[in-house]
Amino acid sequence: MLRLTWVQPEDLIGHELRQATQDGREPGRIAARWRAAGGSEAPLRAGASSGPVSRYLRQLAEDLLDELADLPSRLADDEPTNLARIRALCPDWPAQPTQPAPTPRPALRARLEAAWLGRAAGCLLGKPVEKLPLTAIRQLAQSTGNWPLNTWFTARGVPEELATAHPWNRRSAATSLAENIDGMPEDDDLNYPLLNLLLLQRHGPLFTTTDVAQLWLDELPAGRTFTAERIAYRNLLSGLEPPLTARHRNPFREWIGALIRADVHGWTNPGDPAGAAEQTYRDATLTHTANGVYAAMFTAATIAQAATGTHDIHTCLRTGLTVVPPRSRLARAVHHGIQLAESQRDFTAVVDELHATHAAVHHWVHAIPNTALIAAALTHADGDFTGSICRVVSGGLDTDSNGATAGSIAGLLAGSPGALPDRWTSPLKNRLATSVADFNGTGFDTLARLTHSLTRVEAAHP
Repeated sequence: MLRLTWVQPEDLIGHELRQATQDGREPGRIAARWRAAGGSEAPLRAGASSGPVSRYLRQLAEDLLDELADLPSRLADDEPTNLARIRALCPDWPAQPTQPAPTPRPALRARLEAAWLGRAAGCLLGKPVEKLPLTAIRQLAQSTGNWPLNTWFTARGVPEELATAHPWNRRSAATSLAENIDGMPEDDDLNYPLLNLLLLQRHGPLFTTTDVAQLWLDELPAGRTFTAERIAYRNLLSGLEPPLTARHRNPFREWIGALIRADVHGWTNPGDPAGAAEQTYRDATLTHTANGVYAAMFTAATIAQAATGTHDIHTCLRTGLTVVPPRSRLARAVHHGIQLAESQRDFTAVVDELHATHAAVHHWVHAIPNTALIAAALTHADGDFTGSICRVVSGGLDTDSNGATAGSIAGLLAGSPGALPDRWTSPLKNRLATSVADFNGTGFDTLARLTHSLTRVEAAHP
């Protein structure tokens, strides 16, 4: 029997009950009704429960999802989704430059190629251990002498009983373990940057959220979407328009999906973190609200600052925080992650504290703990490429997405493809697999040239 992931009401209601508690609503009465009727909790790691439910339970789930949406939130004033209100809450919102950053073209192209390579390598490092618990990641790495994590995961040398207890991600092991890597395999963490290149090619930097929606309908197969993106896609097909697509029966609206789409908006706005954040906002609000949007804006602003090649990681992260409402849950979590990284010599202790803080509250794909982990890893590694991607992947949660974002930022800071260790770039073979448009098999050097042509810096040249 076909069980669709991330869309069935009986699977969504458990996630929405949890999300409602997080964003300051009081769902206790509704939760009691759901449980009294025999409703189950949300699937822990999968997108769908294992079996069908009665038509009564499905209809009840739909009704309760709508009731939950009407509950008032005590956090609404501190966590708006409206851009004007976000800006009003940010006292240090960055000023937009009067002219593009004075960055030599070859230097920026080289940084962008390093960012593309870094995003791919970090994603690929995290793919085989995606969905595995933290203890499993540590044991698998330790069993092959790769701890603290310093290179690709491998199945060679892993004891049979450990491999049986903690199997690699079944969709990724064949293409992402050290012995199997042959170019960059397809992944949504690379598909979305490609889609955003198409977005800027077709509509320019003043695109609208509706432009994003139309592009997805034209170029993105529904089966390639997950969590909030799949819900928004379903909502579009049901006739809803942005920003309602992000809110309607979407318990994943603060998860990591918008964050993984942010890189191109930062890459194409070097030295303009405000411009990058506002561009990202128009993309993110198709699918996300509040902290899900802030995570994307934070990432884009951090990347825009890093893309100039003139700032260290600590300055870049501080800049990223200037576009996040300071009393929001995301701001507090990122500050906590950075403070832990600054005070603890052992990154394992940082990770353990972050998991202790967030595990009982947030799903492993939620934007808040993942953004905090990314910031902590980059801080602790001082922006070093290998240190950043290995720390963030070793920290668990959404390993491939976090590896991709940390790799993109650390790649920019490294400055050029040649500055990245060969063990990370050679297996990629300058080749990316994708189902997006005509990009399949494209080289990262070609993607860097295309990205560079779409930057505000290049547009300023006659």
